[in-house]
Amino acid sequence: MAFDWTALLWAFLIFGARILDVSLGVTRIMLMFRGQRKYAAILGFFEVIIFVTALGVVVNSLDNPINLIFYALGFSTGTYVGGYIEEKLALGYSTLLVIPQSEKSKDVADLLRAEGFGVTRMGGEGKMGPRDVLFITMQRRALRTALSLIDSVDENAFVTVMDTKTTYHGMFSSRKMK
Repeated sequence: MAFDWTALLWAFLIFGARILDVSLGVTRIMLMFRGQRKYAAILGFFEVIIFVTALGVVVNSLDNPINLIFYALGFSTGTYVGGYIEEKLALGYSTLLVIPQSEKSKDVADLLRAEGFGVTRMGGEGKMGPRDVLFITMQRRALRTALSLIDSVDENAFVTVMDTKTTYHGMFSSRKMK
């Protein structure tokens, strides 16, 4: 009995199709969360075509469990790949809430501003007394740079990173992406 190369080829095509359609799905969902409905709809169109095609192949060959296994493997791999792609695209905005050590607050704010970030500095009060609270909203792709700058001045600053769905006005254009 000869090995069925055609069946193996179909299994790998199903695997690849699932990686592609699930990656598109993950990216589509992230676009929706970030208010990019038009792009999400376009991705959804291609996602569903690929999904239905791959599902049709599996349903029409339920006597071949390899196709089902590759279908499931493609789904899990696509989830991982989609998350990776979304992270690398870094679409949208993030808002940092930074509570630096009291004596370093002005230095952190000044450095971030010098690097083109818009920083709002407000007073707050914590267990240890008065503290400055810094708010910085930026494009997500600048997040790593901002965190590195904060760490370079105050490695013990308390930082919260929040996804920001929509922004209006503000200081975004002066930040030069490196």
